[in-house]
Amino acid sequence: MKQLEKNHIDFLVALGENNNKPWFVEHKPEFDKIFTEVKTFFKEVHDEMSLVDGIDLFHVHRIYRDVRFSKNKTPYKTYFGLHLGRTKPMLRGGYYLSVEPGNTFVGGGFWEPNKEDLLRIRKEIEADDSELREIIADAEFQKYFGELKGEELKTAPKGFDKEHPAIDLLRKKQYLVMRSFTDKEVLASNFKEEVVKTFMAMRPLFDYMSDVLTTDVNGVCLYE
Repeated sequence: MKQLEKNHIDFLVALGENNNKPWFVEHKPEFDKIFTEVKTFFKEVHDEMSLVDGIDLFHVHRIYRDVRFSKNKTPYKTYFGLHLGRTKPMLRGGYYLSVEPGNTFVGGGFWEPNKEDLLRIRKEIEADDSELREIIADAEFQKYFGELKGEELKTAPKGFDKEHPAIDLLRKKQYLVMRSFTDKEVLASNFKEEVVKTFMAMRPLFDYMSDVLTTDVNGVCLYE
């Protein structure tokens, strides 16, 4: 599957306009064919990433929404999603691709770090933020992502000085990057290549976080 096709996007548009079970059941054969093709495309992204990074998770999101705890009761997702996870414990960070009409993006990072990992990251930044600053200021990082994203606290986290020079980084609860694509770019012949290149541009951030999260505050490796 060299590239995604217009009918893949068109189906998602139609699903967004007819997000109900009767319509979906009627168009299920069309969906099955499209979903198989999209999964093939995603698998090829996985295979290319596996050549250059340790990947131990390949997960394609189901089209069915879990509506049990959501105010939005529409039954189907209007995007195709791929998640690739790096090989733990030594490699940290996850790659994500969401294909959605008018809202496709490649993202990655640390979405919901547990409290121990978040504290370890903050302690590293508190001690020396220069390496992380260098990563996010790099021309390659700026080209693909512009800035480090993620939810933030309104004030300093407990136990940290609100006047610390790196308070902008310490307040973060997530450390994420994202690059958006237009529908035209998604349907271009080089989209797969751009996805892989964007994933690779995340590597300096991932490698930094991996080094931090596999060592203690003295730099001693936690894993043998």
